Amino acid sequence: MLVEAEIWTVARTDKGNAVLVKPLGSERAVPIFIGQLEAQSILIGLGNVPMPRPLTHDLMIALLEKLTVNVERVEITELKDGTFYAQLQIKHGMKKLTVDSRPSDALGLAARLHCPVFIAEAVVDEAGISVNMIQTEDPDDAEHSDEELAAAETAETVESESPREQEKNRLLEELQKAVEQENYEEAARLRDRINELS
Repeated sequence: MLVEAEIWTVARTDKGNAVLVKPLGSERAVPIFIGQLEAQSILIGLGNVPMPRPLTHDLMIALLEKLTVNVERVEITELKDGTFYAQLQIKHGMKKLTVDSRPSDALGLAARLHCPVFIAEAVVDEAGISVNMIQTEDPDDAEHSDEELAAAETAETVESESPREQEKNRLLEELQKAVEQENYEEAARLRDRINELS
């Protein structure tokens, strides 16, 4: 059985980047470990950050729009041998279709399209963790936003990162600033440098 969920946050941990999918009204979230570029893409979608040129998810959305295909929902359907599986439920005219997807790609689309996200209860039962494990022990946490909590967790894990990862993260921050300032030449230079480090 599937339950409606949300992309709760993207966090950096000592095991890598994870997108946390939380069933609505639940105190448990499912961490799905993803690559740095996938994490960046989901964050760009969640933050509605404009890019000088379309990323892969933006390109896919443009293609779907041209073909008059609607993504009705994203489903995280299964966890098998440590691998998460996802599907896109799409509609083209009167036809409804199911397309297999990596969870990171499906969630990257959901972040941009603001379409519903569903997750299998069995996946939550198997891989879900208490949201209290993710938050810090600060008693004032209740007053902080999810973004602040994620930033606090990120700050706690930076020391365990390699110099290469620290450099990539610094460049990602500069990339976001360059895009916000509409300095697209600098953004392209930074993007190429990040790709070299990947």
